Amino acid sequence: MESKQLTNFGLTDGEAKVYLALLKRGSSTVGPIVKESKIAYSNIYEVLERLVKKGLASFIKKEKTKYFQATEPYRLKEYLENKEKKIQEQKEELKKLIPSLNALIKSNESKTDAEIFIGAKGIKTAYEKLSSSLTKNDETFFFYIYEKEYSEKSDEFYNSMFDITKKLKARGLANKEYKNSWFMQKAKNVMKVKFVDFPLPGNIDIVKDKIMIVSWHPEIVGFLIHSESIARHFRNYFNKIWGIAK
Repeated sequence: MESKQLTNFGLTDGEAKVYLALLKRGSSTVGPIVKESKIAYSNIYEVLERLVKKGLASFIKKEKTKYFQATEPYRLKEYLENKEKKIQEQKEELKKLIPSLNALIKSNESKTDAEIFIGAKGIKTAYEKLSSSLTKNDETFFFYIYEKEYSEKSDEFYNSMFDITKKLKARGLANKEYKNSWFMQKAKNVMKVKFVDFPLPGNIDIVKDKIMIVSWHPEIVGFLIHSESIARHFRNYFNKIWGIAK
């Protein structure tokens, strides 16, 4: 019989080799066990101790010398049953622990991560992710810079999202050129927008503890950042400008 067959039942390679050596030799001192198992002398006591703890070996002392022997092979079945019982107990403990671990994630206000979304479908997914946690009392904020290079594709995109955006409580700051956009003409009754003639930081949405930065040209790319502190700074900046904008 090869030791590899025993490793399938949870024994290490060393434990399997020593257990087989004990079965072959019967009660034995360490020297013959080392010779039979080919386990280094420096490791043999550690391996034997593990087998004893698993109930697969025992020892007696004769005049200060330890003699080791294997327990009956049926004990392997007991070892597996005990192992299964332990795993089941651990599963039950983990089941009780998971809600507490999830609560730690939710309460971690300093959590920061970022995702990149490519193309119209990608940023649609990002916007859906942004809006999924909102309630009717939550307010969202945005900066938008209108440019001819991407105005049509941008308007078409936001129009495709209109069923979602019209339900949101939103305030926005945009350059004056955006005022005559066909989409803005449609959306002006469902969101508050101020049009300014000074530079804005970019196409940015601030939603609770997340920031969405979108580049529309030459390719559509969205950067979704989850950071309570960054969102707070952008929100404060937005409200400061909102207060001075006409």
